[in-house]
Amino acid sequence: MTKSSFPLPWGSRTFVMGILNITPDSFSGDGLLTQGDAVVAALAQARRFAAAGADVLDIGGESTRPGAQPISAAQELERVLPVITALARADLDVFLSLDTYKAEVALAALQVTPVWINDVWGLHADPLLGEVAARYQAPLILMHNRSRPAQAELQARLGGRYTHMPYENLLEDVKRELLESVALARQAGVSADHILLDPGIGFGKTAEQNLALLNRLNEIRALGFPVLLGPSRKSFIGYTLNLPPEQRVEGTAAAVAVGITRGADLVRVHDVEVMLRVARMADAIVRPPG
Repeated sequence: MTKSSFPLPWGSRTFVMGILNITPDSFSGDGLLTQGDAVVAALAQARRFAAAGADVLDIGGESTRPGAQPISAAQELERVLPVITALARADLDVFLSLDTYKAEVALAALQVTPVWINDVWGLHADPLLGEVAARYQAPLILMHNRSRPAQAELQARLGGRYTHMPYENLLEDVKRELLESVALARQAGVSADHILLDPGIGFGKTAEQNLALLNRLNEIRALGFPVLLGPSRKSFIGYTLNLPPEQRVEGTAAAVAVGITRGADLVRVHDVEVMLRVARMADAIVRPPG
């Protein structure tokens, strides 16, 4: 059985979310639709992540890389629902999370099994999603996002990135817009202790802005909600180190470690086994027992 009890003891340690991309076009090259039977591949990856010690598995059916084109709710459900159904039946001691901004997709998943909702648009794409989360008492991750496909610059080796993104004041703008998402969630009936915030590393921000935001993550944590950090393999690492996605494990490790020192409660990663070790070491430094 997957876990359903929430909230978690935030602050006691860093929790780890493993990524299951049920897509053919993930920026990180790990899309499970390219590996034959997606359900079989997802189950194998989920079991590996759970055995390593992951706390949450995040299932996504639509790529959110810079410049990616949206898909319909029907197509997204065709990808994720069989995987969610299979994971719900598997004997995995983990929470399940659904990476979607569509109320229709979230509702169908919640009718199968309890899941968290990870909304990359912070309820600005589909306001009905908040009502679905409230009805099922689903934990809701609200991400900051100013992504626009026309503003994405693509390079074959390093992937997509955003350039010349206008902010009057990066941290103040991100905080204000996250709190707008919180207000939408609360108005929809979502409990305050079921809300997590994600500053949206890589979403509508330049490499330099991502670095600054990560370094000042404690200011997001000071808003009073647990914080999810998702730096894994992202282009700000690639453009900083001049490395393609498959060579960004060390950069991701540095971002995760610094994020933990700045108050990250949950880290969303591709390389679960490695990043669990990073998280445990960082916790030993900044959250010693007793």
